[in-house]
Amino acid sequence: MKRRVIAGYSTAGVVLAGVLIAIPASANAGSTSTDSTAVTTAATALKWNDCGTQNYPTLQCSTVRTPLDHSNPGGKKITLALSRVQHTAAKSQGPLLVNPGGPGGSGLTLAGFVARSLPKEVAAQYDVIGFDPRGVGRSEPALDCKPGHFDPVRPDSVPRSAEDELTNVKRAKGFADACGKKYGKLLRHINTVSAVRDMDVIRQALGTKKINYFGYSYGTYLGAVYAKLYPDRIRRAVLDSIVDPTGVWYEDNISQDYAFDARHKAFAAWVAKHDADYGLGTDPAKVEKAWYGMREAVRKDPAGGKVGPAELEDTFLPGGYYNGYWPDLASAFASFVNDGDPEPLAEAYDAFASIGASGDNGYSIYTSVQCRDASWPRDWRTWHRDMTKVHDKAPFMTWNNAWYNAPCAFWPVNSLKATEVANKKLPPVLLFQATDDAATPYEGGVVMHRKLRGSSLVVEEGGGNHGITLSGSECLDRYLADYLATGKVPRGGKGGGEADAVCEKLPDPEPPSEAGAKSAAPADPSAGSEGAKLHDLLGFRS
Repeated sequence: MKRRVIAGYSTAGVVLAGVLIAIPASANAGSTSTDSTAVTTAATALKWNDCGTQNYPTLQCSTVRTPLDHSNPGGKKITLALSRVQHTAAKSQGPLLVNPGGPGGSGLTLAGFVARSLPKEVAAQYDVIGFDPRGVGRSEPALDCKPGHFDPVRPDSVPRSAEDELTNVKRAKGFADACGKKYGKLLRHINTVSAVRDMDVIRQALGTKKINYFGYSYGTYLGAVYAKLYPDRIRRAVLDSIVDPTGVWYEDNISQDYAFDARHKAFAAWVAKHDADYGLGTDPAKVEKAWYGMREAVRKDPAGGKVGPAELEDTFLPGGYYNGYWPDLASAFASFVNDGDPEPLAEAYDAFASIGASGDNGYSIYTSVQCRDASWPRDWRTWHRDMTKVHDKAPFMTWNNAWYNAPCAFWPVNSLKATEVANKKLPPVLLFQATDDAATPYEGGVVMHRKLRGSSLVVEEGGGNHGITLSGSECLDRYLADYLATGKVPRGGKGGGEADAVCEKLPDPEPPSEAGAKSAAPADPSAGSEGAKLHDLLGFRS
């Protein structure tokens, strides 16, 4: 909340503090019409093969062909990768499609996780179906616009001069140009509506009239758009950590900047609370100041030769998604500040932020979908003005987030009009939202609740994690299991509140023993608690 060589286009000059930036004239054109609503059919029946892993031994895999252009169902086809954990109960409640967000997240392993994490008697009633959306992971073709785009050490995300800003502008435009050069007209068909039509191809291939759906993060928007286009094909739907559908995507990213800054302050307060373990002081403001001091230090001398300020922000960003990472991040922080040891920081970067081929693929889809889905400012002066204003109040990741999304200012295909998801034709939809979620701030859950008539909103009061069901809360998971088992949702809203039910937040993590707190190497994000395993599957920037 992501081609072809563009030759011979005219340019419009955009002045950035005296620097001229060329932008394609076509970038300022209005939105094109949305895709056709033609219904497509699967070319062949699904054939499932065993693809089980040690953690998910019953997982099966398949593929389905789908039109690249759903307005031309007889034209070129692409391939979607699917996974399944079959129901074992005597009576099935049908398929439950799951999506981890992104856009750009692979859902294949998530099917195994959801099937294992739900109560056995509930999971047994569903065929849990994972899928890699078009362009993602094992689906073909899988996009990778510019391999190594995030290789360290990148330019400092916070510009100290017009020249610094121009360096990152050129870098963002270079990524957009590379996507256009490599994938040409394919980019016109990488967007949420096309992915939704693919989901209906999957439904048809499964041989069912209706689907059940469970989506996290961007997956909540994907599910809401599916429900808008095919309301009669939704049986049950769960949306966890909800995108504000009225802000896709530029405004939603600005909302993230403020929310992530608040979570970074919450991290500093937690570190201060555990001064006995980390030795960084008992004043949260001074702990936060020490973090920015560390940022300045790695700007001058990158830790381990690979962690500059942009990489440092990437390393600590996952702590805004999931506080289970706080002890590892605090240990690396303390080692650097107190002991002058950069190695734990470099190890934390490797564990939480280093991007390989799958990350390159995920980012290529992230930009391709978000840039195509809805309009973005095409005049860089708008970005410069907005980011400067937001950074003054929320410095933790404003500029980092801006550069992550900046290719959309130069995207080689025009944007579509965002889908209006308001819906009065659905069965009850169950929504989950934490009040202090940074990636999808709380207001998104409230807005979606109002737009989906008859929906029910379950709130984790005071919770700051992103992706809150199947992550250790018995209260939240009870509502989820009851809904999937019976279709019933809680009804509340007492006192005029938005929530139909409220759960207490999970307690914050505890540091390891004092002896090991300052020296412990970062843990494998996918190891340990169910929360850690889920958040490894959901990823970040989702």
